[in-house]
Amino acid sequence: MNKNTLRPLFLLPLLFSFNLRSVSALNLNDFPSVDFITSPSPGSQPLTNGSDFIRSSCKCTDEPDLCYASLEPYSRSVNRDLAKLSIAAIGVSLEKVKTMVSYLANLSRDADHKSDPRMLQDLRLCLRLIGGANGAVDEIQKSMKQMRDLGSAGSSKERLRFLLFDVQMSITGASIDHSTCIDNFDDVDGPLKEDVIARIAYVRKYLRIALGLVDCYSDKVTS
Repeated sequence: MNKNTLRPLFLLPLLFSFNLRSVSALNLNDFPSVDFITSPSPGSQPLTNGSDFIRSSCKCTDEPDLCYASLEPYSRSVNRDLAKLSIAAIGVSLEKVKTMVSYLANLSRDADHKSDPRMLQDLRLCLRLIGGANGAVDEIQKSMKQMRDLGSAGSSKERLRFLLFDVQMSITGASIDHSTCIDNFDDVDGPLKEDVIARIAYVRKYLRIALGLVDCYSDKVTS
């Protein structure tokens, strides 16, 4: 958490130096595919009680309808397990963030935006915050690994509380990266700014869903 809150203050000079060569070096294929849970087969029908479990669990989040719509296809795979549902939500949010990285990378390479140095600089900074080293993608991947490692943590509530706090902080860090990206567009205007901000706000909804489910799971196993 602290590295993300401090990032806007002391990393800006470095981030502003991020150039198009660095953007091109971002290889989206290096991001691992989401294999967190078995994907639903086409035409498969979820178990009714599994769907009810997801609908009930999604009440832990700020976006219950979006939560249910995005996770209901995995109702068979999560098998009424809140930990698995949390991992599924993290995986869905990862895919959304990776799509955002691809969008920002394409904009940064678009010649139409090179005539506006401030917009190009803001796009590069967002790309670095979200897709660069220790950015949002890394944070979410770390949170997924942390959730998967819970099985070896033992039964101590204190140990689980500590590990789940790390998960929560990783997801929160990814959300802060997106928030910082939005704040950085204060010096520009226009339809492109509005589109970027709208897309980031949409992605942050999935991050809030993942965090809400992890919070709910933490309350369940540590209280």
